[in-house]
Amino acid sequence: MKIAIVGSGYVGLVTGACFSEVGINVVCVDIDSKKIENLNNGIIPIYEPGLEDMLSRNMKKGRLSFTTNIAEAVKECEVLFISVGTPPDEDGSADLKYVLSVARDCGKNMNDYLLVVTKSTVPVGTSEKVKYAIQDELNKRKVDIKFDVASNPEFLKEGAAIADFLKPDRIVIGLDSPKAEDLMKSLYKPFTLNGHPTIFMDIVSAEMTKYAANAMLATKISFINDIANLCEIVGADINLVRRGIGSDSRIGHKFIYPGIGYGGSCFPKDVQALIRTGGEFNYNLRVLKAVEEVNKDQKMVIFNKINKYFKGDLAGKTIALWGLSFKPQTDDMREAPSLIIVEKLLEAGAIVKVYDPVAMKEAKHHFADSVSYYDDQYEALIDADCLAILTEWPEFKIPNLKIVHKLLNKPAIFDGRNIYDKDEMKEQGFEYFCIGVNTTKNVTTPSSIN
Repeated sequence: MKIAIVGSGYVGLVTGACFSEVGINVVCVDIDSKKIENLNNGIIPIYEPGLEDMLSRNMKKGRLSFTTNIAEAVKECEVLFISVGTPPDEDGSADLKYVLSVARDCGKNMNDYLLVVTKSTVPVGTSEKVKYAIQDELNKRKVDIKFDVASNPEFLKEGAAIADFLKPDRIVIGLDSPKAEDLMKSLYKPFTLNGHPTIFMDIVSAEMTKYAANAMLATKISFINDIANLCEIVGADINLVRRGIGSDSRIGHKFIYPGIGYGGSCFPKDVQALIRTGGEFNYNLRVLKAVEEVNKDQKMVIFNKINKYFKGDLAGKTIALWGLSFKPQTDDMREAPSLIIVEKLLEAGAIVKVYDPVAMKEAKHHFADSVSYYDDQYEALIDADCLAILTEWPEFKIPNLKIVHKLLNKPAIFDGRNIYDKDEMKEQGFEYFCIGVNTTKNVTTPSSIN
């Protein structure tokens, strides 16, 4: 079987690499000629552990290729995955112009049966629009060629995408024809031999499953951050509270780590798109609106702590930041809390020095010359008035605290990911501020007993 994957971004590249890894012939298509040229020369546009080696290995074996020629790809494949971007419009809805453009290209160029699979995250009802776009082009050509449309949402975690694809906790497939089901079963057979479950459902339910999954995870993050903020006010320790509630099997420990808000390419836009979908059907998704509002506020928490520490006068203060990507093991800075924090620090007149293990190139696209960049995490601390940790990269978890203390002008650390122990930091002579723990012990009295 030969498949085509249109869109050579994060999802498309991981999907193409993993399918080729199990022996399937894959052609990845993108309209960006420079990107395709780079990929053919072994230069990949994203950072994802293990991806570069997998791409190189399968290109050498002839199972994976890259092209800008979508017409040829459509004619040669039996299954085509749409993995293009669906960026949010100003109103929060998903922009489907790239998805529908691919659908029209399919209708213009297909000469035989084709299964078109939406891999992009798309709102409910998109598959019907894809069907209409394909059929409209076939009608214009006055040809009768059979095709099917399916939905196969991705559940890849950036930084662990290869493992997620090769050993999925579930494969969700929405379809409405026996032929499409047989093709998808054959395609995913190498990944299900070890018992990884495939869940077949109708197309609309598959489209909803992706949004519902991300919305639930985003909800857990905003919930624990809301509780963390209350803990800090009343004098509780969110790290202990998290352990206490996480032990309940109905809740679990995953995604209840307090921090400075979620970011990336999925949660923010998917929550917004789902809220928008509810609005289109006159249903008010009140919980998700609150989730989004809490997350927006949470991105300000570290800045507010720093600003309070310096008594509202950040002009001329030098702030060192460790971590810029929205999470470890990726260079993705889309919707990252660092974008908001840096913006607010600069607006307040602070001098900002930054370090990230892999996101420095990406950071320069966002910050240009407004901040200073460093190739060494300790070098960024020289003459800084405090340190703020924004991403929990492993190399930040056990730093040389003696060096950190020596290099900083003020031994103050603002930990946006709660990776340090407050008692140890105090013993090492630091003023330590984290999320959900009142390290100053100034507990607010409840207004009801004032």
